[in-house]
Order: sequence, then C-alpha cells, then structure tokens
Amino acid sequence: MFSKKAKPPAVFDDVTDGLKSIYKEHLLPFEKEYKFHDFHSPMLEDPDFDGKPLVMLMGQYSTGKTTFIRYLIEKDFPGMRIGPEPTTDTFHVVDYGEEDGKIPGNVLAVDTKKPFVQLKQFGGTFLSRFECSTTKSSVLKSVSLLDTPGILAGEKQSLNRGYDYVAVLKWFAERADRIILLFDAHKLDISDEFKQAIESIREHDDKIRICLNKADMMSHQQLMRVYGALMWSLSRILGNPEVTRIYVGSFWNQPLQFAANRDLFEAEQEDLFDDLQGLPRFATIRRLNDLIKRARLAKVHAHIIAYLKKQMPMLGKESKKKDMIKKLDQIFHVLMDEHKIPKSDFPDVNLMRKNLERFDFSKFNSLDQKMLDKVDTMLAQDIPRLMSLIPHEEREKTLDGKSKVIGGVFTKDALPIGTGINEGIGEAGWVVDREKHKYDEIFSSLEQSGGKVTGRSAKEEMMKSNLPSKVLGKIWKLADTDTDGMLDNEEFALAMHLIKVKVAGNEIPDDLPKHLIPPSKRSGAGVFE
Repeated sequence: MFSKKAKPPAVFDDVTDGLKSIYKEHLLPFEKEYKFHDFHSPMLEDPDFDGKPLVMLMGQYSTGKTTFIRYLIEKDFPGMRIGPEPTTDTFHVVDYGEEDGKIPGNVLAVDTKKPFVQLKQFGGTFLSRFECSTTKSSVLKSVSLLDTPGILAGEKQSLNRGYDYVAVLKWFAERADRIILLFDAHKLDISDEFKQAIESIREHDDKIRICLNKADMMSHQQLMRVYGALMWSLSRILGNPEVTRIYVGSFWNQPLQFAANRDLFEAEQEDLFDDLQGLPRFATIRRLNDLIKRARLAKVHAHIIAYLKKQMPMLGKESKKKDMIKKLDQIFHVLMDEHKIPKSDFPDVNLMRKNLERFDFSKFNSLDQKMLDKVDTMLAQDIPRLMSLIPHEEREKTLDGKSKVIGGVFTKDALPIGTGINEGIGEAGWVVDREKHKYDEIFSSLEQSGGKVTGRSAKEEMMKSNLPSKVLGKIWKLADTDTDGMLDNEEFALAMHLIKVKVAGNEIPDDLPKHLIPPSKRSGAGVFE
C-alpha cells in the first residue's frame, strides 16, 4: 500500500571522503557477507584512502634499490645500508619527519593513523623485519618510498625468511602507486623467488615500471644485447603480448663509466622522474580505479561462494566439497556463461582452491540480491559522481602546489646551457647572433617593404626547409614578436633559427622563450612573457 521512498543520492564535497563513505556503506558489508577478506584482501582502513602515494622498489640484491632512494631524496636516511652484498633485509618505509628517526614494525602495526595496521596478519617475525625511517626531505612530503629486501638466488632464502614474503609483496603492491622493478645490467639472471615475486604482482602491471640500472658500466653494443635479453625474459614472466618499456640508466650521483650514452640516460631518467613526479596529482584517480577493481572482484567472489553453497547436499558434504574444488575451473566457466562475467575478472583458480579447503561450504551465505544491487548502484551512480569532482580537486592541488613531487632530484638543476630551443639560456648575448650574418644576407636578397619582409616574399626561403606549412606558420607567428604581419631583420633571423632548431629534431614551443626575444624588442610591450 505504501511504497518506500527511494533514498536520495549522497552528496560528496570531497572525493576521498566520498570513497570512504561508499566503501563503508555499500562494499564493506558485501565483502564481510561473503568472507572476501579471508580470500583476497583485508578490509580497507581510512589511511588507505588518505595516505600519500607510495613508490615500492623491488629487485634482487645489489641492484641499487637503496641507492635509488638516496638518489631521489638527495640525502642519507636512518637505517640506510648500501653495499655489494645483501644489505637490506627488511621492508623499509622512508617517510617525512621533522627529525631523523626510526619506527619499529610492531609500533607501526598498531598506529591507526598509518596504513599498516593490517600487516599484523603476517606475524611477529615479519614485523621484526619491518620498519620506517623518517627524515626531513621535501620529496617525502608528497610521496612515501618503500625499500624491499634484496632477493637471493636459490630456494633457501624463501625457506628461511620466517614469513610469507610473496604475500607481503602482494599486500604492498595492492596499495602502491608505482612499483619499480630494478635490474642490474651485469646480473640479469632471475632467481626462482624473484620470478615468483614478479608473478604475484603481475595483476598490477599498470603500476609497474622497469629500470635497467648500472647501465653506464657497459659499452653501447653490450647494452643493446643486455636490453634485448631482459625484454625477452620479462615478456615470459609478465605474460604480456606488448613490449614492456624499460628505463635505462645509472641512478646514482657518481661519474659515468662509459659516457657515450649520457644523452640516452638523461632522457630516460627525465621520463621516469616525470612519471613519479605526477603521482600526487593522480593518487585519487588510482584509488578510485582500485576500488572499482575491488568491487568487481567482490561481485565475482560472491557469485562463486553462493554457487558453492547452493550445490551442497544434505549428506556427503565433504566428498562434494572435494569434487567442487577439483572442478573449480569448470564452475568458473559456468558462472562466466550464466552471469556474462569476463574471464579476466575471476581470481586465480589455484589460489582459490587452496583457500577454499579451509571452509565448510554449507556455512557460506546465499546470494543476497539487495546487497548486490547496492554494489551495482555504487558502480553505476556513486563512482561517476565522484569522478565529476576530480577536475576541481586537481585544479585545487595545482593552485596549492600539491600536484607534483618537489625537491631532491625533482628539482631539475642544470648547467646554464641547453640544446635545441634551450640553446643560449643564461648567456649574455643573443644566441641567434651567432649565425645572424648568414641570415642577414638572405634577408637582404628578399623583396622588402619598409625594411621588412612579408610572408609572400619569405615563403620560398622558408619552404626550403621542407617543414610542413603548419609548422612554418607557427614559426612565423613566434618570430613576428610585434604582430605586424611582417618580419624585420632580427625577426627574420629568429625565424631562420627556429627552423634550424626544428629541422634538427627538436620541438617548437607555443610561446617564445625569453632568451630568444630579439634585443630590440625586449623592452617593448606585448612581448611573450
């Protein structure tokens, strides 16, 4: 008789608070109902939504993980140990602090303000191998860094750790914003444990960045061979048909052994660090993406659990359980067809088999359609409304200076010289003057009007560069600093200089850099700032 009014959609002022709210209201009860946390991932806490971006470093021993962190923040930190032998035997978080200090793992695991409470599940042995160092570095105000234990070859290392190393890696990988796999150019052999570790984080391939470190110790030819060998090895482990991007360089502040590849190393380093520098800006999007993936997995998990519950007989429960675990891959295919679920959304069948052995299927819950509908509503309505807030938050972060990592190696100090469009920066004279005498001869040979050339008279000379007309039009616009539609001798020389820069393979900016403004135009108004 009386219909229940639909609950009005929640209003969110902040994306992070919105994520917390919809997770606790819609997804968390659903996860608890079907024991999601016992099979896949612990429940999310507030710090999982609030925390800074986390950069996780992985690699075999002596690949330069700790040195990489030292290079990023440009200072030593408490507990830092660097050497050719396996020096890092702990999971070591490096975070910001006004004073240098160290926090033991057992303390971190009970601090509800930090995102490490769930690590208690891995036991006391692990917590004794987990610590956090704090140091005053502006880099660490925007991002946290995680140094992981170096991996040895052979089986004994995995047997002697005293905790589930791969499970811990997987836990951190789920929460990391970037996972950097470091390889030593001189030691490309991938141990069994390292292979297992890489396979455990493979589902987070969008976060993984691969670095071939210590590459300055090789000649160009040797480096090409090593690069190819590493790509071949990784393609087999990661199982990706696409070619994986590998950043090549030497990530430390010592002189290069072979300097022939300097330009390559600097370009690769700049690409990698630009990617890391933008992490604060995209941290919210990453968490939104991870919550969507988690919700999809939770839905699939609920269907699996409900199906197993439904198939349990009154008698012979144990034999039926064993039979269904054995035929779990077939059950997955039944659910794929019945609910139109993509194969990629299903969990690893072998890991699921192992986890199911611990449970009585008859005690599982049946599928609750109302709870499932709530999760679908969250994905269809709440998530899109949160996404609409992201552009506004990004603008606010940019205005507050919180959209990128600053300090340390991200402060791009360079000699006051440059190449391409940056050539002449910091010099007293105008860089165009070096070849202006040649450009003046060409200028004098062209038809002029009032001491200036028009586009019609300059076109033939500019077209000799074979650059597209659109590019030449952009160059003309930059060179015409007084915007009168014609070029005087200085502006023409500038245009020829910009053509030379472009022909050499460099990009032309949208605005004219200050050091390229013709001397006679520098005091006038309307000049590009």
